[in-house]
Amino acid sequence: MKILLVEDEEKMSSFIKKGLEEQTFEVDAAFDGEMGKRLVLAHSYDVIILDVNIPKINGFDLAKLIRNEGIATPIIMLTAFGTTDDKLTGFDAGADDYLVKPFEFRELLARLKALSKRNLELNNTATKTLKIANLEINSEEKWAKRDNKKIELTAKEFMLLEYLAKNKGKVVSRLEIAEKVWDLNFDTGTNVIDVYINFLRKKIDKEFEPKLIHTMVGMGYVFRVD
Repeated sequence: MKILLVEDEEKMSSFIKKGLEEQTFEVDAAFDGEMGKRLVLAHSYDVIILDVNIPKINGFDLAKLIRNEGIATPIIMLTAFGTTDDKLTGFDAGADDYLVKPFEFRELLARLKALSKRNLELNNTATKTLKIANLEINSEEKWAKRDNKKIELTAKEFMLLEYLAKNKGKVVSRLEIAEKVWDLNFDTGTNVIDVYINFLRKKIDKEFEPKLIHTMVGMGYVFRVD
């Protein structure tokens, strides 16, 4: 696995880099957003570890830049803050997972392996266009349409929609969504998933029929045509 680490704290960067290299990973280290930008545009990585508070270009802006360039490499955000608003900002910027400092190295390692595995599975199983009722989802070009009207989605909203659609008719719990879409250890105190479901409903269901995203009280959500 080849990893880009963008972290300006020298001790933290050295600790992470050394630990990953001991696990036989290849690691490129950058100490500011500009350097991280140059590396990510010049090389191909399996996962990007990106600190939020870095000089020149902060982590949120760098994640947006990476996604705007069409680079789908999984991103793990590192931050000292773990509120729902902070997580929403990171996910909206294009992050796939969120790790709050301080953290145990084995936790970072588990997140890296899970992200890499999920990315490989998505690449191996992705079908070009999925059609459900009047909804179309293109996994390759990352767009969604209802009644031939293109719907603007953030990277995380698209991943959530794609996961729900691929599990059409199946009730999926918040825990499943957390593991498959965010790779998060489920925190019962966070409402990130519910917030994103509401975002998605407003874009996918509010102005269209039939309704596709349904709440199963006490169980989770189901994507079906009613």
